[in-house]
Amino acid sequence: MAQVAVILPAAGQSSRFGGIEKKPFVSLDGRPVWQRAAELFWNRPDVSRVYVVVGPDDLDEFRARFGHMLAFTNAQVVTGGAERFESVANALDVVPDDVDLVAIHDAVRPLTPLRLVDAVFRAALEHGAALLAVPLADTLKKVDPKTMTLVDTVPRAGLWKAQTPQVFRRDWIVEAYAKRALFGGTITDDCQLVEALGHAVHVVEGSAANFKITTKEDLQLAESILQARVPKTVERPKLAFDEEAKW
Repeated sequence: MAQVAVILPAAGQSSRFGGIEKKPFVSLDGRPVWQRAAELFWNRPDVSRVYVVVGPDDLDEFRARFGHMLAFTNAQVVTGGAERFESVANALDVVPDDVDLVAIHDAVRPLTPLRLVDAVFRAALEHGAALLAVPLADTLKKVDPKTMTLVDTVPRAGLWKAQTPQVFRRDWIVEAYAKRALFGGTITDDCQLVEALGHAVHVVEGSAANFKITTKEDLQLAESILQARVPKTVERPKLAFDEEAKW
């Protein structure tokens, strides 16, 4: 069985979320968001370890609040960097050489259906690199930010919205990160780095439920989805019987 290391970057600033707590640490139906994301992976037999990457300013708080949750799991806390790519690079530095695949998953994307985790792991094992993505359904508009008026309509044919997990052969993603300074331009996700090496990335169709929690409204939606997934207890009808009857 191929072994997968999972990296969960949770070191962002959560600037769009607002509030006192950063979004990976807020409660989502009774458990922190980052834990909901980690639980997708840490009981899988094909996952060797889950690396939760936490910002240096949050390490003490994280260990105080959540350290007990990691005691009986295969999770490890890694110190993050100033930027997301620094955080992932720090985690890659501690991933063992004998791991076959590395999966990078947003710590604030807690609702990924398990069947899609299975599917993207299989695709990465077969093709070397794979991600979840969904085709765009809405009309795209280009807007002038100064006047807030429409400039153009962007054809959506062939456009897909990237999701995570994004999963790669360990040697590919390690090489991609080692050479990331050479690629130039704006790199917004890990697949771009692997593509820049010349490797094709296979697409597995994702799900609208696999969204990233960015705002308070996203958190409320995630709460509703989780509660809808819980099987409802069906109350058994009361039976009329003779109290003196033997059962």
